[in-house]
Amino acid sequence: MPPAGIPPSRALPSKESSLFKEVLHYYEDRQLKKGLKTADTILKKFPNHGETLCMKGLILTHMGRREEGLELVKQGIRYDLTSHICWHVFGLIQKGQKNYEEALKSYTQALKFDKDNINILRDAAHLQTQLRHYDALVETRHTLLRLRPQLRQNWIALAVAYTLIGNLTEAKHVLEQFERIVKNVPDYDVEMSEVLLYHVRILEDLGEYTEALALLDSSAKSRMIVDRVAIMEHRARILSKLGKQEAQEAWQGLIEQNPDCYDYYKGFLSNRGIDLDAVTDENRAQALEILRDFSVQFRRAAAPRRIALTVATGDEFKELFEPYLRSRLAKGIPSVFTDLKALYRDPSKRETIESVAHALLDSLAHAPDAPCPSSIDPTMYIWTLYFLAQHHSHLGRHDRALALLDTALAHTPTLPELYMFRGRVLKRAGDPYGAARWIDQARLLDLQDRFLNARCGKYRLRAGLIDEAGEVFGLFTKKDAPSPAQDLEDMQSLLYLTEEADAQLRIGNYAMALKKYVAIQKVFDDFEDDQFDFHGYSVRKFTINIYLNMLKWEDTLRSHPAYVHAAIGASRILVQLHDNPSLATKAASESHLSEAEKKAKKKAKKAEKKVQEESKKAGNATNEDKGLEASPPKDDDPDGMKLLQSPEPLERAAKLLKPLSTLAKDNLEAWIAIYDVAVRRKKYLQALQALNQAHRLDAESPELHIRAVDFKRRWSSLSDSERPSETVANVVSSALPSLVPDEVSLEQFNAQYLQRHSSRGDAVLAAAKASRALGAPREEVEAAVFNALNADVVLDLETAVAIDAFLSEIQSPREDEFRAACKEKFPLSTLFAPCSELPALRKSAVHKPVVEANEEKEEVVS
Repeated sequence: MPPAGIPPSRALPSKESSLFKEVLHYYEDRQLKKGLKTADTILKKFPNHGETLCMKGLILTHMGRREEGLELVKQGIRYDLTSHICWHVFGLIQKGQKNYEEALKSYTQALKFDKDNINILRDAAHLQTQLRHYDALVETRHTLLRLRPQLRQNWIALAVAYTLIGNLTEAKHVLEQFERIVKNVPDYDVEMSEVLLYHVRILEDLGEYTEALALLDSSAKSRMIVDRVAIMEHRARILSKLGKQEAQEAWQGLIEQNPDCYDYYKGFLSNRGIDLDAVTDENRAQALEILRDFSVQFRRAAAPRRIALTVATGDEFKELFEPYLRSRLAKGIPSVFTDLKALYRDPSKRETIESVAHALLDSLAHAPDAPCPSSIDPTMYIWTLYFLAQHHSHLGRHDRALALLDTALAHTPTLPELYMFRGRVLKRAGDPYGAARWIDQARLLDLQDRFLNARCGKYRLRAGLIDEAGEVFGLFTKKDAPSPAQDLEDMQSLLYLTEEADAQLRIGNYAMALKKYVAIQKVFDDFEDDQFDFHGYSVRKFTINIYLNMLKWEDTLRSHPAYVHAAIGASRILVQLHDNPSLATKAASESHLSEAEKKAKKKAKKAEKKVQEESKKAGNATNEDKGLEASPPKDDDPDGMKLLQSPEPLERAAKLLKPLSTLAKDNLEAWIAIYDVAVRRKKYLQALQALNQAHRLDAESPELHIRAVDFKRRWSSLSDSERPSETVANVVSSALPSLVPDEVSLEQFNAQYLQRHSSRGDAVLAAAKASRALGAPREEVEAAVFNALNADVVLDLETAVAIDAFLSEIQSPREDEFRAACKEKFPLSTLFAPCSELPALRKSAVHKPVVEANEEKEEVVS
C-alpha cells in the first residue's frame, strides 16, 4: 500500500524511492551523467513514473538536449498531474526559455499541491515581479515571511512588494516591525544602512517629513547609515520640505562638497523660493547675486557661472558671458558649444554670443601666413575659430563655417576635431561623401583612437558605403568573429545597428534594414530579461534603493530613442510590405546583398558546420552543465529574406509599436506610425485616437494632414458590409469632424491647408501627396510640388529630398528638372547629383583601402 495521500502511480518501492532521491541529489550537485543513469534505472521498471520522467527531462535539458528533455517533461506531467515536482520542473524549463507567463502558471499549479514549498514560492515571487503582478506578489511574500520569519530578507522583500503596489503605509509598518526585532547590529553595517535609507525614503514619499528627519538624524548619529552623501542629500531635501532654516546650511554643505553638481544649486535656490526652470523678473536679481557669491567662493567650479548664464538677460548676460567664454577657450575645451547650445533658444542671447565671439576672434586675428605674435594665445585662437564654426553651422550658415575651418586648418593642420567638424558641416549641407572623406582624414591622424574609428564608420554608413564601413569597424572588433557586423550586434551596439539599418533602408535593401531594426528590438528584450536575476539578488544583498530605481527605469525602457526610432522604421517597412507584397520577393533582395555580407554568410556556414562536427564527436560523453537557458540561436537568415517574407506584417508592426502609445506620447512620428498600421488593420477607433493625439501635438503637421485626408477618404468609401459596429461608427462619425469638417469636401480641405501654409515646403509636399491620394492627375501634382521652389517658400534640404523621392515614386518625367533646381539651391549638396556621378563620389569618399592606408601611416610614424 502506498503512503496516505500519494497516488499509486507515483509511489515507488523503497529501493527505487532511494534511487529517486539520488537523482535529486545528483541534479543539485550537477552530476548529470550519474543522474541520467540513475533515472534510467528507475524507468526500466517504472516507465510511466511521472516525477522520474520530469527529472530525466530536466537533466537532458541541462546537457543541451533541450527538445528531447522538454518532451519527456510534458510526458511526465501527463502521467502525474498532481505532482508539485512535475510542475516545478516544467516551470524551471519554461523560465529558462524566458516564457515567464507560462512558467508562472506552472508554479501556480505546483503550489496547489505543495503550498509551503520555499523554493517554489521564492521563484514564483521573482516571476510575479518580472511580470508586474504586484497583488499576487504581496500574498507570496506574506507566505514566505510566515514560513521563515527569521530571515531578514523576507521582511525586506515584503516591504518592497508593498512599495511596488503603492501601499507605502504597510511598507512602513513592516520596516518598523523589522527594525524592532533586529538586535546586535554592528556599526557601519551596509545592509542595515540600506534598510534605514529605504525607510527614510518611504517616510518622505508619505509626506511624514518630521518622522523621516528624526529617523535620519538618529541613524546618522548612531553610525547606522554608512552613506554620508546620501545622509546629506536626504537631510537637505527634507529640511527644505519642512521649511526649516537649517536647510540652507545643508544645501551649502553639499555644494561645498561638490561645487559642480547642478542639482545642489537647484535645491539651494529652490529653498530660497527661486525655481531655476521658471525664473521671474522679481527674483532674477536675487538668483544672480547668489550665483555670483558661489562663483567667488568656488573659483574653479563652472556650474555657478554656467547657471548664471541661463538666468541672466540683456547686459548682465553679456557681462557674465564674455569671461566665461574666454576662460573656456583659453583652456582648450572642445565642448564649449555643446555646453552653450541650450542658450540659443533665446534669440537675444544668440546674437550676444555671436557678437562676443567675433569680437574675441578679431582681437586674436593675425596674418595667416605669418607666425603667431607673442601677445596672442594660439590655443585660444584655434578654439575660437572652432567655436564660431560650430555656431554658424548650427544656424545653417555652412559656407561661413567652412571658411572658418579652412583658416583653422591652415593654422593647425594636426587637430582631429577640425577635420571631424568639417565632415559634420558637409553632412548637414547634404554632402555625405565629402563628410565621410574628412572624417576618414581625422581617423588617420590617430589610428589608435576608437572614437575616431567609430565616427568614421558611422559616416561611411551614412554615405551608403556599407562594405567600407565594415572594414573600418573591423579594426577594433574580434578577429575570430564571423564578421564585424555580427560582433557589433553581439556587443549590442545601438549606434551601429541604428546607422546600418538606416543605411540599408536608404539603398532600398528592406530585408537587411528590417533585420537590423528587429535586432535593436531584441537588444531591448535582453535588457528586460536581464532584470530577472536582480529580483532575488537585490533583496538578498539589501541593495533596495537602487533596485527600486532600476524597476522604475525598466518600466519606461522602450521610451529610449533607439527603440522608438527602430520601431517606427520597422513599422514603415512592414506597412510598405503590406501595401506592396512584391517587395518580399527573393530577386528584389539578392541584388542588394553586398560582397562583405556574402563573405560573412559563407564564413558563418563554415563555422556552424565546424560546431556541429565537434558536437557530434563529443556526443553524450560530456558532463558539462549547459544551463536551462538556450544558447543564442544560429543566424539562419543572413540576408534577412526569411524575416521579410514572414506572414502578417501588420500584426508584427502593431506589436513593435504597442509600447509607444504609452511611452512616447509626445512623439508625433510615433502616432503617425500607429495610425498607418491601425487603419490598415481596420482598427478605426485606434486610428482615430492616433490622429487625435497627433492633432494635440501639432494641429498643422503636414504628416497629420495627409493622414486626416486618408482617414476621411477611407471612412467615406466603406460599404455597409465593411463598416464596423454601430457603436464604433457613431464614435468615429462624431469625432471625425474635429479633424476634417463635414461641410467641406476633401479637395477644398486640402486647398485650404495649402493656402494657410503656402510658404512652407513640407506643407506644399503634404498637399501634393493628398491630391495624389484623391486622384488628381500627375501633371497637376507635379505642378503643385514645383511650387516648393518658389522664392517665397522656405525649403530645407530634408524636404527637398522627400520631394525628390515623391517624384520618383510617381514616376514623374520632371524629376531631373527638380534635381537640377535643387542642385543650384543647395550648392554644397551631392544628394541631387546625377546617377552617372555617384561612382566617382563614392570613390572620392575613400581614398585607399583601410589596410593599405593604415600600413602607410605606420611607416610614416616609424
